[in-house]
Amino acid sequence: MGYLWASESLWSNVLIGALALALLIKSADEVVKRLVGLAEYFDLSTTFMGMTVVSLATSIPEISAHLTASVGILTGTLDYEQSSAIVLGANIGSDVVQQTLILGLVVFFAGGLYFRRYFLLKSLLPMIGTTLMCLILGWNQVYSRLDGLILFGTFFAYTYYLYRDERKFYQRSETVETDPQSVPQSRREAQKYALIALGAMALTVLSANVVLHVTEFVVENTGIAGSLIGVVTLGIASALPELMTAISGIRKKEHGISLGTLIGSNITNPLVAIGGGALLSTYWVPRPLIHWDLPWETISGAILLGMLWFRKGRLGKAGAIYLMFLYFVYLIGRALLFPTDFYY
Repeated sequence: MGYLWASESLWSNVLIGALALALLIKSADEVVKRLVGLAEYFDLSTTFMGMTVVSLATSIPEISAHLTASVGILTGTLDYEQSSAIVLGANIGSDVVQQTLILGLVVFFAGGLYFRRYFLLKSLLPMIGTTLMCLILGWNQVYSRLDGLILFGTFFAYTYYLYRDERKFYQRSETVETDPQSVPQSRREAQKYALIALGAMALTVLSANVVLHVTEFVVENTGIAGSLIGVVTLGIASALPELMTAISGIRKKEHGISLGTLIGSNITNPLVAIGGGALLSTYWVPRPLIHWDLPWETISGAILLGMLWFRKGRLGKAGAIYLMFLYFVYLIGRALLFPTDFYY
């Protein structure tokens, strides 16, 4: 396996990986900030902005990791099974973190949130459906290029549906009141924002490449399951942009962007990142992801939908604590029951 550095020390590689991970998070945060400004410049509603532009931007770490892994698999610089396990674990782990721990934290600090039933139907149901698609398509332990095409194509179909819905029901009063300095004031400034966003995206790709190589090194030298590392460490780190964006929305009392980002990125992550990666290189799917992670993500999503539906869209601090509890049950079960990717 080719590395970007000469050191074979485990701790040196871990330090390099930690620095690359910090750069990945920082550059992804810059992408989010610039794309949010562009979305506001084009006068989009907060919910639509969260479900599409911001959710896509906050998924940059996952998308970059999958792009890097797929290119590495195709060129032979990354191991097919290890790289697949790492990026799939990070992707699915990030989704579970967002719909349990992070959503719970956001609701708890907000003192409670209200979800419109219409929002549940057009967001939570597709989120659960997306997870089921990943479970069914990956049941044979492979995401083929056809599977990737199905997932990637579903993203464009869903985005078109949201756009049509936005044009039909958009109300100008839903837009966010923001500091003018955070939003482009002219076409020239908008172009500048776009260039900065592209540069930050390039940094995420570079840092994701380093993180993937370091993680593969750790897997080879410790025997820890690649998907478990992805679920526990990369999954949490990849979800930080969504957390920061959601908290920012709560501070501005714009719950639409918070909820849209958290739910929307759980749709974007699998459809764009897994779908796009599988379309490029195909992926090997470890059994723990099929037998634990994806079913748990589906069940926790269904529990969230049931709680909101029967409580008429309201979620208080008690519900937030319950969501956070679900995450730790998931994590402990994963570590105890499925510590390795290879079992029969």
